[in-house]
Amino acid sequence: VIPVIKELAADGLVLSVDTTRAAVAAAALEAGAAVINDVSGGLADPDMVHVAADAKVPLVLMHWRGHSRDMDRLAIYDDVVTDVRDELSRRVDAALAAGVSAEQIVLDPGLGFAKRPHHNWALLHRLGEILDLGFPVLIGASRKRFLGSLLAVGDTPREPSGREDATTAVSALAAANGAWGVRVHAVRPSLDAVKVAHAWMRGKP
Repeated sequence: VIPVIKELAADGLVLSVDTTRAAVAAAALEAGAAVINDVSGGLADPDMVHVAADAKVPLVLMHWRGHSRDMDRLAIYDDVVTDVRDELSRRVDAALAAGVSAEQIVLDPGLGFAKRPHHNWALLHRLGEILDLGFPVLIGASRKRFLGSLLAVGDTPREPSGREDATTAVSALAAANGAWGVRVHAVRPSLDAVKVAHAWMRGKP
């Protein structure tokens, strides 16, 4: 993947490396990546926060409780929004202690990661409580299973390819409710939706 990063970066694209391994992140940054997106929030590899601190690049810290094989049994919360907020706050503290500046940090509530469908909807509904931590928030809902469950016919969830309209709706609502960004598969529909949401909120284009 390093040659691809080098070529895309040379064309002027801003690239994010999605990895939980500090060595991979460091190599990608050297090749031209500009953002680290760690779905483990720095838990899988404690050196990740040091790589971000040394490179002085944005670091996306996602809420994470364990690897995919363990997610279902870890989806237990007293109050999912409060618990996710508090666990993200601890990841922020760890990053700051390692030398990552507050301006580098972006938070991701980790929709679909150790979350049941109702957990994801609660996090979206109460997004403001995550924003209250004082950091930009990234939402990654694109085509995820909780959208398929919402759109199910009987007991049959909507297939991923049929979840794009729902993804676009989430993008617009996330933007309207203060999210910093959305991570999606199909860029143009969500980009259009976010532009509409921002124009609506401003009352002008």
